[in-house]
Amino acid sequence: MNAEILVRIQFALGIACHIVFPAITIGLAWLLVYFEVRWRRSGEAHWQALYRLWACVFTISFFFGIVTGILQGVQLGSNFSPFLHATQHILGPLRWAEGWPLLLVQCTAIAIMLFGWRRPGRQTHFIATLLIALLLTNAAFWILAANSWMQTPQGMRLENGQWLPEDWLAVIFNPSLPARLAHMLTAALLSTALVVAGVCGYRWRRQHTASSLQGLRTAVLALAILAPLQIVTGHYSAEVTSRHQPAKFAAMEGLWRSGEGVPLVLWAMPNTKSESNRYAVEIPHGGSLLLTKTWSGFVRGLDSFEPQDRPPVPIVFYSFRAMVVLGLWFLGLGLFGAWQHIYGRLEHSRRYMRLLAWSSPLGFVATILGWIVTEVGRQPWIVSGLMRTSEGITRTALIENVAGSLQLMIGAYALMFVLYIYLMWWALRTSGTKRVADDWRQSWEREEHAIE
Repeated sequence: MNAEILVRIQFALGIACHIVFPAITIGLAWLLVYFEVRWRRSGEAHWQALYRLWACVFTISFFFGIVTGILQGVQLGSNFSPFLHATQHILGPLRWAEGWPLLLVQCTAIAIMLFGWRRPGRQTHFIATLLIALLLTNAAFWILAANSWMQTPQGMRLENGQWLPEDWLAVIFNPSLPARLAHMLTAALLSTALVVAGVCGYRWRRQHTASSLQGLRTAVLALAILAPLQIVTGHYSAEVTSRHQPAKFAAMEGLWRSGEGVPLVLWAMPNTKSESNRYAVEIPHGGSLLLTKTWSGFVRGLDSFEPQDRPPVPIVFYSFRAMVVLGLWFLGLGLFGAWQHIYGRLEHSRRYMRLLAWSSPLGFVATILGWIVTEVGRQPWIVSGLMRTSEGITRTALIENVAGSLQLMIGAYALMFVLYIYLMWWALRTSGTKRVADDWRQSWEREEHAIE
């Protein structure tokens, strides 16, 4: 165990904890837009109750995301100073465009979402909700543009040890951005739909309210649409990876040998010493057929790369398969739920709602697994083909200091996790009671009467 390994463990832990909050806030932001549109058009109180419930959850998640994002910035500054020095002219503007200058605007819009029901007015309230969704999507675009440039860098030149941009369009719209942006945004919406379905299903089993039923139906139908879309965008992302990051793709698929007509490895136990797969379950020619659309298409394997240029195969291989299994599970949940809804059985299927409740956190597990595949699969490069991770880590980092900060970080994230779970429990419990729903309905009726 050395300072470099500890730094990488620390950053991996930080990004795994942080990615959950942008995912749920992006998904909830667009769901809140939908709830408000339905409320404005129908005037039904249960849509307003759904909005208020999930607006509270959104706000808590948003501010936890800010805190974990700040901690990630501190880690970058203290542990990756050579990397930041070399890439500051490219990643600096991209991180600036991510949305930190607009943080005050976002906080103001959230205040209007929570408290601006009568003043400054209905239109302003809807604009605030829509603005939040657009700003968070904008932030996702820029952070993925920065990370995708690290995966597939282009549009720059090296001068005095720093990369300077030559073509900003090439930097931003690098080859891996479109696929990764579509896949990540779909993952955020899908993960949020799972949470909403699980919570609303649980509330419907405990207390039959119109808001719980509508939330359950909305989330299940969203899941039925998003799960197949997630598989399509995932396949597209894998095709882009095979073209531009063949070492990562070979690790994902467990392909040790280059060749024509390569098999599709469903399951195996990769052995890095013998460079082979043990107990492999394969589909002959399946890899070439799926990737090149031909029976005998050529696919590069790990033998095309020097051992020091290969990613850690077992981590990438197992994480990718776990993510695929979860994706298929979400597909089954969504299609079965849609079938139940079409035939009017959804609200009576208690076993299905239990499955939704137990599956509600799995969307974030799949998201974290996706980031493991993306980031570990890029190793040993911090900027693919240009800068190794070992070169980007602060050379003065002492193992004692890093180990101490890692322990503090684990304690801090554990406390934040406990606090977040408690606040979520409080928000969902208090906002889910019939009394509070009745208060919101009466408040809405008073506002309607005042406007008339």
